[in-house]
Amino acid sequence: MKPYIVAADIGTTSTKAVVVDADGGVRASLSVEYPLYTPAADRAEQDPDEIERAVAEAVRSCVAKAGIGPDDVRCVVFSSAMHSLIALDRDGAPLTRSITWADNRAASYVDVLRQQTDAHAIYAATGTPIHPMSPLLKLMWLREHEPELFGRAHRFVGIKEYVLGRWFPDAGHLVDHSIASATGLFSLRDRDWHGPALAAAGVDADRLPALVPTTHVLEGLLRAAAERLGLAPGTPVVVGASDGVLANVGAGAQAPDEFAVTIGTSGAVRAVVKEPRTDERGRTFCYALTDDRWVVGGAINNGGVLFRWVRDHLATKEAEEARAAGIDPYERLTELAQTAPAGSGGLVVLPLFAGERAPYWNADVRGVFFGLSLAHGKPHMIRAVLEGVGYAVRSVAEAVEAAAGKPSRIVASGGFARSPFWRQTIADILGAPLTVPDAIESSALGAAALGRVALGDWRDFEPARAWSAASHTHEPNPQTRAAYDELFAIYGELYPRLEGPFRHIVEFQKK
Repeated sequence: MKPYIVAADIGTTSTKAVVVDADGGVRASLSVEYPLYTPAADRAEQDPDEIERAVAEAVRSCVAKAGIGPDDVRCVVFSSAMHSLIALDRDGAPLTRSITWADNRAASYVDVLRQQTDAHAIYAATGTPIHPMSPLLKLMWLREHEPELFGRAHRFVGIKEYVLGRWFPDAGHLVDHSIASATGLFSLRDRDWHGPALAAAGVDADRLPALVPTTHVLEGLLRAAAERLGLAPGTPVVVGASDGVLANVGAGAQAPDEFAVTIGTSGAVRAVVKEPRTDERGRTFCYALTDDRWVVGGAINNGGVLFRWVRDHLATKEAEEARAAGIDPYERLTELAQTAPAGSGGLVVLPLFAGERAPYWNADVRGVFFGLSLAHGKPHMIRAVLEGVGYAVRSVAEAVEAAAGKPSRIVASGGFARSPFWRQTIADILGAPLTVPDAIESSALGAAALGRVALGDWRDFEPARAWSAASHTHEPNPQTRAAYDELFAIYGELYPRLEGPFRHIVEFQKK
């Protein structure tokens, strides 16, 4: 058996490729970045061809970095960000940029959908919350605002489907059940496009990609594409799944009582379940992983992006001094945050700077520093931002508990897992042990595990547990937890009281 699997994770700001050996060891990893275009406040787009080139470069360069030959590669398998939408003409050429999950142009169509149909019934069938991230609502926006383009579009696809369509033109455009289940157009139980959702979007199934399982293996890689990828022409390519569901596999959180908490640019809490489950209050998503596994959870918009905001706008002087001294600015800011007490002296941040997904699913919200007084300084504000992200994670975790039960352990992944202080803060806020696996790039590892299952090397994902041995475990501090419990109760009061004022301030900001 060829020893190596190449996993490519197509993310929002970069594609990361990893070469994984038979024991789950990462022989090489490499990222290739690309821009996010924001031509208006509510737009977040990418160039599909820039991403296709970045994916090819990431795979080729990572294979070269690993020092292996094309014949050593067992397969290539994909992870991808969800909710993207690209309109294609009959020749497969893009008519639009890739409209990403962060694009909010369809925000007003949340109310339109609720007025026109039973939106909650669509959520219950598809598992995708009613939110402008959803391709369902993006299609409604395109039909209304770009009717000529909407009518001319031959097919609507996501970014992974576009990339693979370029390399396998004879296969046509295919979408795996996992990515499809994040469109708002796919029936979880029927594993087919959902008629009422298609009617709301104004599209027929033949204008969408053909549906395949996440373990589907593509054959017929174009020779020119194989050369660009640094692969042998006959290399199998596994369609793969979404980054969110694969993160649980890569982190070793495969049972309902094992939650995965990811905080990168954004964040999420997820658990694997054995049947589709949705929330009567619409707080969580449910996306497919394989034919007998689904992932319930909730994503937050405001994760590490808020720490970056602190670095770039609140603590610029400290960040510049750290760079001059050859220190990571985030390490310096974390040290500064630790000089403030747990709870930040009664300063609570509602971390909704970029609108929010779970548990509110409301694009028209904004950030709040609540309780700010003359006694507070920069360390309190920095710590309060990190704690606020923790409160957001806890609010989602409590919603996930309703579907999956209380967690016995929580596994951390994403950029925040590099910070011992932030990890401990999350453990204290959640009140549960937080485990950090050796490898924190869990989506790519999960994709590699999926590749093993797809090719028949494994019957299920159980062997992947050995890939995610714990490097650290943080036990919650009871004293700190008591303070966070008290402040989280106050945090929970803020959103309901501010929902109306949020709408008004966003209307003012849009003028």
